[in-house]
Amino acid sequence: MSSELVSNRVLTVPNAISFARLLLVPVFAVLIATEHDGWAVLVLAASGASDWLDGVLARRLHQVSRLGQLLDPAADRLFILVTLVGLAWREIVPLWLLLVLVARDVVLGIMLLVLGRAGYPPLPVHLAGKAGTFALLYAFPLLLLSEWDSVLGTVAQVAGWAFALWGVGLYWFAGFLYLEQARRLLRPAPRSA
Repeated sequence: MSSELVSNRVLTVPNAISFARLLLVPVFAVLIATEHDGWAVLVLAASGASDWLDGVLARRLHQVSRLGQLLDPAADRLFILVTLVGLAWREIVPLWLLLVLVARDVVLGIMLLVLGRAGYPPLPVHLAGKAGTFALLYAFPLLLLSEWDSVLGTVAQVAGWAFALWGVGLYWFAGFLYLEQARRLLRPAPRSA
């Protein structure tokens, strides 16, 4: 857990980067739907780099904010969802991959609603969650590159599926950590004798 102060500021450099990343989501959706794979890979790479950059800048510039703590993971989830839908629609990845990842986010979304109703804020992000997201954000451009009929495509396919499977495992592992943390928060206090 970081000792970084969390502000209520809205206008920060990291928040602007996260917002720009959100604006890239529909751009990516159009690129993948129209099979402009080279540009789609560049947008995914820019999204992944900006995801890392906004976190680094938030800490270094002391601009960690409540909005950023919500905006950054929301941008990640939206990018992952749109990417998965696009890749599944193009039959680059199987439907089960989309369903497994969406199921985890639905479960955690319900958990966040339950926590919110009980008066708890969103849980802090676990390293396993960050690592899973990181692996998935690397897997998707590689899986898109695997469509190229070349040695690069073959290597990208192997590396892309390695990142995807590790990402799924870490994503769900982090999900179980969040559920356990929520269970502990929501557990009734023991009655005193």
